[in-house]
Amino acid sequence: MNKPLFNTFWNTFSAVPHRLFFFSGAVQLLLPMLFWASELSARYGILGTPLDTVIPATWAHGFVMLYGIFIFFIYGFLMTVFPRWMRSTAISREHYVPSFVWLNTGLLIFEISLFFSRTSALTGLLIFLLGWLHGIYILYRSLKQSPPGDKYYERILLSALSLGAVGVSCFSWFIYSDNWQFISLAFNIGIWLFLLPILFTVSHRMLPFFTTNVLDNYHLFQPRASLWIFISGCSLHFLLEQKHLTQWLFLIDIPLAALALLHTVRWQIQRSFVNRLLAVLHMAFFWLFIGFSLYSAQSLVLFISGDYILNRAPLHAITIGFISSMLIAMASRVTLGHSGRALILDRLSWLLFLGLQLAAVSRLLADVQFQQANLNGLFNLLAVALWLVCVSIWFARYAPMYLRKRIDGNPG
Repeated sequence: MNKPLFNTFWNTFSAVPHRLFFFSGAVQLLLPMLFWASELSARYGILGTPLDTVIPATWAHGFVMLYGIFIFFIYGFLMTVFPRWMRSTAISREHYVPSFVWLNTGLLIFEISLFFSRTSALTGLLIFLLGWLHGIYILYRSLKQSPPGDKYYERILLSALSLGAVGVSCFSWFIYSDNWQFISLAFNIGIWLFLLPILFTVSHRMLPFFTTNVLDNYHLFQPRASLWIFISGCSLHFLLEQKHLTQWLFLIDIPLAALALLHTVRWQIQRSFVNRLLAVLHMAFFWLFIGFSLYSAQSLVLFISGDYILNRAPLHAITIGFISSMLIAMASRVTLGHSGRALILDRLSWLLFLGLQLAAVSRLLADVQFQQANLNGLFNLLAVALWLVCVSIWFARYAPMYLRKRIDGNPG
C-alpha cells in the first residue's frame, strides 16, 4: 500500500467527526436493509428461504434500525456542533476516532455473528457499547471543559444518549440470558427515551435557526417548556407501553400530537417550501404530528371497542416518517454545508426525499388489514424497495463527499 497516499486519504477522511461517522451511518442505512429485503422476499415466497440467524431476524432488524444506524449520525453531528454551541475548542481526532473504531468493529462483529454464533454476537454488542460509552464520555468532557454558559440542550442530549446505552445493555442482556422481556424494554427505550428526545431536541435547537437564515420577518419560537413537556410525554408513553396499557396512550399522545402541530405551525412549514433544503426538514418534522395522531386514534378505538385497528402503523410513522426522514434531511444539510457546497438541495436529492416519504406511506399501508392479505406483503416489499433505491442513490450522491477535501479549500 502506498503509505503517503493512505495518510493523505486518512487525514481527509478523519479531519472532522462527521466525515467518519456519517459515512459509517450511510453504509448502515443500506446493508441491514438488504438483509431485511432478503428476509421479506423469502417470507412472501418470492425468493429463496429465510436465512438462519441465531436470534429471530425481526429482533435483529429492530435493534440495528434503532441503535445501529442513528448513533453514527448522532455522534457525527454532536461531536461537530457541541463545541460550537458552547464556544469551546473542537474535539480532537485522537478523541473521536476510538469511538468510531469501537462502534464499527462491534456492530460489524454483531451483524456477521448473527449467522453463526450467539456468543460472538454478544461480544460484538459489548464492543459496540464500549464505543457508545466512550462517545458519551467525549461529549461530556467537551461540556465540562467549555466556558460557563447555557448548556440546556447539551445536558438533555447527553441524558438521552445515556439512556440509549441502557437500551443497548438491555438487548445485550437478552442475547446473554435469552430473556425475551428485555427485547421490548430495549426497543421501547430506543424509541421513547433515546431517539425521540434527541431528534426533538435537535429539531428544537436547529430547525428555527435554519429557518431564520432563509425566511424574512421570521420570529424564533423555542419555548423551553415544550422540551420538558415532550420528554415527559415520551417517558409516560414508555411506561404505559411497558405496562401494556396501550388503551390509555391517548391521554399522553393527544397532547403530544397537539404539541408537535403547534411547533409545525409556529415554525411556519407553509413558508419553508421556498427552499427545498429547508422544506425537507419541516416535512420530516410534520411526521411527528402524524405519528402521534395515529397512536391517539388507535388507543382511543382500543379503549372504546377493544379493537386494535392500525397494527404498527403509528410506530412506522414515527420511525420511518419522522426519525428516518429527519436523519436524511439533516445529514444532507450538514454534508453540503461542511463540504463547502452551497446549501441548495438539487432536484435529484429532492426526488429521493419524496421517494422516502412514499416508502413511509407504503409501510403504513402494509399495516392496514386489507381483505386481500397479499396486499400487505406487497406494500411491505414496496416500502423496502423504495428505501433501498432512494438510500442507494443518496449514498452514491453524498458518501463521496466524506472522502474528499472541501471544495472551497477550507479545513474540515
